[in-house]
Amino acid sequence: MSNSTTIKNKLRSVGLAPRKSLGQNFLSDDDVARKIVRFAGIKPTDIAVEIGPGIGALTRHLAQFARHVIAIEIDRNLIPLLEQELSDVTNVTILQADALEVDYARVIREAGGDETTPVRVVGNLPYYITSMMIRRILESHINTQAVVLTVQLEVAERMTALPGDMSLLAVGVQVYGKPELLMKLDPSVFYPQPEIDSAVVRIIPQGRIEHTVELFDLARAGFSQKRKQMRNTISAGLRIAKPDVDELLNGANIDPTRRAETLSIPEWAHLADNYVSHGYSIARTKRSDNLESDSDNNSDVAEPNTANSTEA
Repeated sequence: MSNSTTIKNKLRSVGLAPRKSLGQNFLSDDDVARKIVRFAGIKPTDIAVEIGPGIGALTRHLAQFARHVIAIEIDRNLIPLLEQELSDVTNVTILQADALEVDYARVIREAGGDETTPVRVVGNLPYYITSMMIRRILESHINTQAVVLTVQLEVAERMTALPGDMSLLAVGVQVYGKPELLMKLDPSVFYPQPEIDSAVVRIIPQGRIEHTVELFDLARAGFSQKRKQMRNTISAGLRIAKPDVDELLNGANIDPTRRAETLSIPEWAHLADNYVSHGYSIARTKRSDNLESDSDNNSDVAEPNTANSTEA
């Protein structure tokens, strides 16, 4: 019996089926699960946080290596089956919650850790919460060593883009760490099979950048109109006179005629510093944490095949 059939039968045994509304595609390849755990580099002293354990196929592998696993599942219907599947595993805490709303410092403490305990995060995310989830994790007061995510292949390619091909998503991720595309995943390793390929990405946190709120403010404006010069997009997006925008950009050693996709993360950081030094208010407008919701990504990224209620 194939792993996909096994997962299908387990779900059916409790009257469940994959939920399209949550984009549930369960990982059914045990070899891939082992590779994802290896990519995370989990050590016996680490706490692993799993976002979207599904029915626990990856959770078991994490528990073999980690000091403790915190499995966060948004779909309350899966919790009884997840508890049943992991009934013989003693170092796993199952938490029914939205991963974007979890107090990570608190759950790490409740698992016996503290702010110095190494944490490895593994998850399976839809693209539209990717940067929000990364920010939520890396801005929490926990000692995150690595974040390993399964995402849509096109999203993985966007996350790892270099200057010249940057996007709002790439900026939202790379401000916090260095992403690396580690492995492409064929649809056949999931049940049910999605219509698109996926990929595994690892993000290694880097030193914190100052003024991230202002940086994202500028990035949203910069990417708000494709293929237009920064002097025009910043002026229109933030309602700043073009001569003042030119002064801001020139002060950060950025040619005002450049386009947002060409800027590196250090250049965005320098621009944000200059923006703050010129006294611009961070409260100009109400801002969203979601850096994937803008036109930059909505127009040309397909619907994702994963959600935070699936197995990574």
